Amino acid sequence: MPPEYLETRSKRMLAFHKTEGKGPTVVFLGGFKSEMAGTKALHLEDWAIRKSNSYLRFDYSGHGMSSGEFCEGCIGDWADDAQEIIQATTDGPLILIGSSMGGWISCLMKERMTERIAALITIAAAPDFTEDGFWAQFSCEQKREVLENGITFLPSEYGSYPITRKLIEDGRNHRILSSPFKVDFPVRMLQGDQDQSVTRETALRLFDHMEGDDIHLSFLKGGDHSLSSPDNLAVLEYHLNTLIALLG
Repeated sequence: MPPEYLETRSKRMLAFHKTEGKGPTVVFLGGFKSEMAGTKALHLEDWAIRKSNSYLRFDYSGHGMSSGEFCEGCIGDWADDAQEIIQATTDGPLILIGSSMGGWISCLMKERMTERIAALITIAAAPDFTEDGFWAQFSCEQKREVLENGITFLPSEYGSYPITRKLIEDGRNHRILSSPFKVDFPVRMLQGDQDQSVTRETALRLFDHMEGDDIHLSFLKGGDHSLSSPDNLAVLEYHLNTLIALLG
């Protein structure tokens, strides 16, 4: 089915698919340069249909079927996209599922709509990765390219990523690991021990940084960054079902 579209206040056209059903609404927030047609997003949609549960998946601007160029975006833009589409297409309590960059953005949503979030699941969450990942590991030449040319290209297992000065500088305005982060809802964090993009140290740092009474971190033996294998998806579904039952 073709997606629906939402026009944001910034005139960006965001593509999304909404599955109607009972609450709480599950929202999938994808990763850096990923799309809502990925394995996890589609698996969760299948789960929602089987459970008659409300579910939202969408593409940030510059991603997938949404408008805009990827290299023109930044964390602040994509957080605004997430906030606007969630507010426009859902109501009631939410369970956010944030994958990689989506883990960071879901944490930003906690700051913007705390009263609506009933639970959070992160998958290889990558908080503050523009600074602590990209910038901290850039060579002097890469830093020079970003500062003087406004962009550098970073090879990865998922292709070449354009990393812009805008992305780096904007990311510094949205860091979550440099100030207290308290949650009053259950959090389940999933991390593969073979992840080549997000280290176990990053997972532990976020786990230690969060303050709350019901926060669990699970390492999946043999799991990679995507955690999209059938076994990994079964673990994700288990935690989601457990949270649904916990919330009543």
